[in-house]
Parts: sequence; structure tokens; C-alpha cells
Amino acid sequence: MTAYALGSFRDIVAAPHAGAGTHRDILEYIDRIQATLDPFDGRFLVHGAEVHVMEGAWPGNMVLIGFPDLSQARAWYASPAYQALIPLRTEHVEGVIILVDGVAPGYDPSELAAKLRGTTAGA
Repeated sequence: MTAYALGSFRDIVAAPHAGAGTHRDILEYIDRIQATLDPFDGRFLVHGAEVHVMEGAWPGNMVLIGFPDLSQARAWYASPAYQALIPLRTEHVEGVIILVDGVAPGYDPSELAAKLRGTTAGA
């Protein structure tokens, strides 16, 4: 079942010199991340696209990466290659990364509703 790595990034720390643009560490991170994904069949689904907020508030940018399954996503995140890149990002950008399983083909949300009804019926 497909799994996803979702990153929500905000509060990008400015480059060392005013007007210098994106910090060189962030550019290096972006240049090198694909090589960390390739061994785990990870691929960007969303990267650098404008976020169109329809309800609520979204405090920044979003990245979405797909993997064949959760074990591949976990292995990518724990890999020495990716772990070496993390400080390039975290020293300059605040954010959150989560790994999550997708739903199986044919998923029916009404089955979850029925299960939740059964759980709350006895409460």
C-alpha cells in the first residue's frame, strides 16, 4: 500500500546576507534529496507548488513524497544518506515531517463510519 512523507515547512530563516536569496544549505538539501529517495523508490508528488488554502490556515509550504509502502518510507528517513541532509534543512527552516500509510485500492470511508458508530454505540 502506498505510503507518504508529508512535510510542512514554515519560518524560513533568511540567508546570511540581506537580499542573498535562499540559504546555500537549503539549496544543497534540494540538490541532494532525490539521490536519497531513489534507493527507496520515493518520488515527489508535490514540491514547491503554491498552496491554495480552502478552509482554515496552512502556515507555509508543503512537500509530499510517495513510497511503495511504509517500510520504504521509514527506511528512507532512517537512511544515513538522508540523515546527513537533515541539518541542512533544520538549521534554516522550521517544520514537521510525518510518514503515513495511504488507503488501499477500493477503500470505502463508509466502513470507517460504521466502525466508529459501533465503537460509540456502546459508550
